[in-house]
Amino acid sequence: MTLRVGLIQTRTPATHAAALAHVAPLVREAAERGASLIATPEGANILQKDKVRLLPQLTNLSEDPVVRGLQALAAELSVWLLIGSALVQREDGKAANRAALVSPGGEIVATYDKLHMFNVDLPTGETARESETYEPGDRAVLAEAAGAKLGLTICYDVRFPALHRALALAGAEIITVPAAFTRPTGEAHWEILLRARAIETGAFVLAPAQGGFHEDGRGTYGRTLAVGPWGEVLGKLDHDDPGVLVVDLDLAAVGKARRAIPALVNARPFAGPEAAG
Repeated sequence: MTLRVGLIQTRTPATHAAALAHVAPLVREAAERGASLIATPEGANILQKDKVRLLPQLTNLSEDPVVRGLQALAAELSVWLLIGSALVQREDGKAANRAALVSPGGEIVATYDKLHMFNVDLPTGETARESETYEPGDRAVLAEAAGAKLGLTICYDVRFPALHRALALAGAEIITVPAAFTRPTGEAHWEILLRARAIETGAFVLAPAQGGFHEDGRGTYGRTLAVGPWGEVLGKLDHDDPGVLVVDLDLAAVGKARRAIPALVNARPFAGPEAAG
């Protein structure tokens, strides 16, 4: 089976209205180019790094204006649409970084809350404390879309191989990694990490990205990427401007890669080393 996918690269603005006006034409372009599964980056509904300005704008997923607009667009275009993530308010009032899979009927059929919070101090002096704004998820999510099994992750999750292995063992043929990578970490690690996760799992890895310098002052790396189960780059936007990457996936390549290198079934349990000293 061959599946045509569209990966959207955005430079999401700091308000919902502007974000929807920005992303909707790119989704339309992907559909016009024949994609039946389309994925947006992390934070597709709004990007605002100042939480004092961000938090009052957040609503629950079902009321978010960008999510609702994209649900209507998926139904109009009759496509599967992965909202790579929307920054939303949880049912308990806390904030979540949440992926939402929308069916061609416009219904949300699966959600995933980002598991791993990006809490770092970079050598450049840049800092991030996602855990001060967002509540992490507590479960991995596998969903079916367009005849394929999708494992859902978000951005910083890419640095945790155990999550991707669990998704692959559950049957994921495609692992999605929507992201808003910082420019320093993107330059150093983005493509390497994505190709490593594909090789380790024998799965396609699809990574739609935010790119460029945003109105809230942040810089993101771009370079939206699609990687095959053998680790080969199938397509790439080699820049950080908004755009659309369309790639055809031969899903039979997943079984072929896993038979050639059966690492998923060859792994064995082991005792950990004793702490030194």
